[in-house]
Amino acid sequence: MEYSQLQQALLRLPGKAPQAIVDSIFVPEFLNALGYDVNERVPEFATVNSSEKVDYAIRRNTDKDIFIHTKSKPYLLIELKGRDINLSENSNHYKSAVAQLKRYLLAPNCQSVQWGIITNSIHIQLFRKHGKVIHPCLPCLEITPDNVDKIVQLIKAKIDTPQQALTVAIYNNKGGVGKTTTTLNLAATLAFLGKQTLIIDFDPNQVDLTNSLALKPKEDTLYSWLENKASTSVPAGLSFRLSFQIPSKGQIAFDIIPSDQKLMELGEEELRQHIKITRLRQVIEPLKSRYDYILIDSPPNWRFFSQSALYASDVVLIPTKHNNMFSLENAAVVIQRFIPEIQAKRNDGGPIALPIFYNGEYITDPQRRTAQKEIDKIIEKARHDDVNPVDLTPYFYPKYTPANQNRHIFDIPNYAHIAAAMFARIPAVYKNRTAYEHYLALAKEYFLQ
Repeated sequence: MEYSQLQQALLRLPGKAPQAIVDSIFVPEFLNALGYDVNERVPEFATVNSSEKVDYAIRRNTDKDIFIHTKSKPYLLIELKGRDINLSENSNHYKSAVAQLKRYLLAPNCQSVQWGIITNSIHIQLFRKHGKVIHPCLPCLEITPDNVDKIVQLIKAKIDTPQQALTVAIYNNKGGVGKTTTTLNLAATLAFLGKQTLIIDFDPNQVDLTNSLALKPKEDTLYSWLENKASTSVPAGLSFRLSFQIPSKGQIAFDIIPSDQKLMELGEEELRQHIKITRLRQVIEPLKSRYDYILIDSPPNWRFFSQSALYASDVVLIPTKHNNMFSLENAAVVIQRFIPEIQAKRNDGGPIALPIFYNGEYITDPQRRTAQKEIDKIIEKARHDDVNPVDLTPYFYPKYTPANQNRHIFDIPNYAHIAAAMFARIPAVYKNRTAYEHYLALAKEYFLQ
């Protein structure tokens, strides 16, 4: 059997090779296999300053810009470890390496970066960065001489042909937390900022997103798009272009795929007979090159539509209420049970949960402390779960560290402005400056770097 250069490099590595040996033997052949030459690699790239350096920054050269000379606008970061470091998924070293990579990806000198990799030549994982969002594009994979060429080609294909859109399911298993309001106003805010945005009404039993914009559900467009397994194209008339005249800004527009009557009429069993939960992800694939963001409004249950929405998404945004313990408990169920269920089906590491936020209520300090006590109980219960123990702290308290016990949770307080605008069939952010500022803060908190 004739081995590739990359396979030979793996075979030459000692079982517990430290980082320096992995760097000298494995990395050159790995980067060659990805298609990057020596002038397109900068080792020890300063992400902030000389004390914060990622092992490699990578970018293709242009005629007038040789990356190793200019060190500008990196595209890919690689954080390298030795074989003596355990990078198997969920190990402490793995979690530390992922956190380190994410910190580098969001650093000031890395705003142009779109991809990140962690590897020790035994395990490897690819992450995508979209604005502030960093999510896995592949599970943490074990590398062997038999599969290394295939894995590297898979990584190369994703890096060389990135999808433009970030797909976001807005979901909580509890109703009344403002999922539709969030979908609409977040989309309107992103469009105001110049982002190409699509929203999908995937809650056909309520059709609130469609109705909120004075649209009528179609007779049968979305259903046929999903049901026609042979179709790979987007049917004409599937989406509407919504335009709004904004003073001092001019025309602002985003697109919506409304629900339809046929989806409304079918029961759960019949839906599953005709459409797989994987289908929404398949059919929106051609749309990902047209948009920066695709937002999916999902129903408050764990049935066909919500499962399909999460399967189709890169990340899940979870609205909650500080004064509704059921919304907090259901958010925990989404993170601890439902998302892992979809991750197991997809087997690519996604989707991932974004931290929760409080949606649409004014919060006093005593109310905030009461909610914190309940959240602490939820976190403690999940940590000691007999079946699936998980640390929910990053999802409820994203700024919390043992040294700095910050329990801040992002919130959108002034619901009255937002709710009133629904009757006008126009996003609240286009009618009320305060509402816009709230949703701009939401977009910056979760999505925009």
